[in-house]
Amino acid sequence: MSEPFAQNPYEQQLPIPEPPRKHRGRQALGLTATAVVALAAGAGAGIALSNGSSSATGSVASQTVLSSSQIAAKVDPGLVDVISTLGYQNAEAEGTGIVLTSNGEILTNNHVINGATSIKVTDIGNGQSYTATVVGYDDSQDVAVLQLSGASGLKTATIGNSSTVSVGNSVVGLGNAGGAGGTPSVAPGQVTALNQSITASDEGSGTSEQLSGLIESNADIQPGDSGGPLVNQFGAVVGMDTAASAGTSVGNGGSENGNGGFGGFGGFGSGDNGSSGNSGASGDSGSSSSSTGSATQGFSIPINTAISVADQIEAGDASSTIHIGTTAFLGIEIADTSTGSTGSTGTGIGTGGTSTGTAGVEIAGAVAGTPAAADGLTAGDVVTAVGGTSVDSGTAIQQVIENQHPGEKISVTWTDTSGQSHTATVTLANGPAD
Repeated sequence: MSEPFAQNPYEQQLPIPEPPRKHRGRQALGLTATAVVALAAGAGAGIALSNGSSSATGSVASQTVLSSSQIAAKVDPGLVDVISTLGYQNAEAEGTGIVLTSNGEILTNNHVINGATSIKVTDIGNGQSYTATVVGYDDSQDVAVLQLSGASGLKTATIGNSSTVSVGNSVVGLGNAGGAGGTPSVAPGQVTALNQSITASDEGSGTSEQLSGLIESNADIQPGDSGGPLVNQFGAVVGMDTAASAGTSVGNGGSENGNGGFGGFGGFGSGDNGSSGNSGASGDSGSSSSSTGSATQGFSIPINTAISVADQIEAGDASSTIHIGTTAFLGIEIADTSTGSTGSTGTGIGTGGTSTGTAGVEIAGAVAGTPAAADGLTAGDVVTAVGGTSVDSGTAIQQVIENQHPGEKISVTWTDTSGQSHTATVTLANGPAD
């Protein structure tokens, strides 16, 4: 669903500006997600994109050019701060969301709520806090829709039309930069490229994802801005901020090395409480002979794309990439033998491979009270198949589990530390958001 712009001649390796995570430690491979489905409140509330209007709010984008402060005053009431409690990881993640409907339907990045066992949302417009459930998500597009409990009368954002965006347009990024909460930060800039393709990686969890069709700008997008809006000069939302890189210069043939980017504020620990870290991973190098430099590159999902995904979620239209409703939890922790740390819940967990010579995925343990623990999986075991499908990475396991739902049964085959093979049929449980 990428925008119809010219194809990007290169791909960049950039870190996700993941929300700040506190006490980030060992992360359980729950293999997807939370959420009581709240479709009733949002069903039929599709968002129209023509001429910057929203069918949910009736608001129409102004054609008066606004200053950054005027844009903030107009858009801020239609934003929320999102705080995800990552119970299995002993961590907390903070990001931003865009209010789509007055009864509390929220658009945000999937990586903002990845691993959440509970979600709290504070509405900027009225200052009230709400609990949120996950209506659905598309991890391949990094889009999620939340529903606030008991919300009504919320101010909504004016949704623009990203197909009208051009290089050189003035834009402003707004969000919960640094997870500070309160008045959203303001990051003015210009659109520097269209239809960009990147590999976005989260250094903290070791996850990565391929994203395409993105709007690139030089707005100073920060950790915590994820899920927040990229707004045009008329105060209409034209994108949803999802990734950024600092100190990367993009040229005709590729990119130079980045200087850190945003790998998350929490670092990644090997025990129950992870050590703190402040820098992200560097961007991969490219083979550029000339470059046009930009101290900061921000990448935003075109709002047309994000709203299209949101409409499918609201309609309950599940697909190979869109998950609706509660999702399943196996409860194993993946051992990343290349680094000695454990992998995380969510996309791209672990790297597979083992030191035992058995093809499969070595686990670091099983979360107490989960199906994996109940069936006797322990640290050092190597999972070789799930649902009858051979697996060689945490991502492969997730792809099998992701289409399942709590209460469904699935087979798991593993080899224990003594070399004995086992197969058990497990009943999947409810788990954290993917």
